Amino acid sequence: MRRPSALLAGPLLAGPLLVGALTLPTAVPAAAADDGDGKGDQGFTISDPRITESSGLAASHQHPGIYWTHNDQDTGAYLYAVDSATGRTVARITMTGVGTPRDVEAISIGPDNQIWVGDIGDNDGVTWPYVWLYKLPEPKDLKDQTVKATQYVVKYSDGSRDAESMVVHPKTGRVYIIDKQEDGGHLYAGPATLSPSGTNLFKPVKPIDLWATDAAFSPDGRQLAVRGYFGGLWYDWNDGDLKKRGRLSVPLGQGESISYSPDGTKLLLGMEGADSEVEAQDAPGDSSSDSPTGSGSSSASGSDGGGNSTGTIKIGALAVVAIAALFALRRLFRRS
Repeated sequence: MRRPSALLAGPLLAGPLLVGALTLPTAVPAAAADDGDGKGDQGFTISDPRITESSGLAASHQHPGIYWTHNDQDTGAYLYAVDSATGRTVARITMTGVGTPRDVEAISIGPDNQIWVGDIGDNDGVTWPYVWLYKLPEPKDLKDQTVKATQYVVKYSDGSRDAESMVVHPKTGRVYIIDKQEDGGHLYAGPATLSPSGTNLFKPVKPIDLWATDAAFSPDGRQLAVRGYFGGLWYDWNDGDLKKRGRLSVPLGQGESISYSPDGTKLLLGMEGADSEVEAQDAPGDSSSDSPTGSGSSSASGSDGGGNSTGTIKIGALAVVAIAALFALRRLFRRS
């Protein structure tokens, strides 16, 4: 993926027009797992020094408290099982039966405990004529091991796309990809059943009003949460006819991943970098306000805005200026 960190250190933080619009409080460390239910749903820190570019996150279906992640780029086709109670890696899976990964951006767990991995990014600005998806069974035993994966070739109906978000519906098993566009992308649907021997054509079905870096389905498949660097959105799935419901607040920085907790009550939001933190917040839904922070904020517009008191962007009196600046930054990201 193309990194905004150098840009964030400049115009976003130093721009005089944004001082009144953005509040950047000191980040609060993630709460320890034993402060909550012991399953990491209060957040955790990934402590494995091998994981420096955590770009996707998925809650295990078989192992309570375990979250699967991967690096954006790695020395091999690896997946890591992280114990959210300690932040330590308890297993590293080496995928076999796949080519050399190029830019792994997303991970999701579908029906029958199948792990799906999206090698869908365009590191270094390379435009690929096709991208890859990998599928493998979630191991019953958590230990370092090799697991054979199935590789799927994916093309888009409207040409090559840059994407970082892939989700698998937990009930139907259908795979979706969200492309990454500065003015908002689209949800692309794959065939109902993917072919491991041919090319799988993904077609745009619904707009997504966000420059998306990851997405996740709720465990019951009724909600879709999408995040970016500066905010997020959540939708009612509505059998694929998306209904935008509200905004999500996200931690400020290189925000790359999102997952629901296994029971669907929490959203876990991860970052890239060494010793990266995964922040927990209440998941949105019918029993809460449109904002999971309970702020009662209205449905999000196409801007990537949102905020909370633990280090997220807050839109204030100069909101119009701030949003314009963020769109300018997005254009810079795509050129860098």
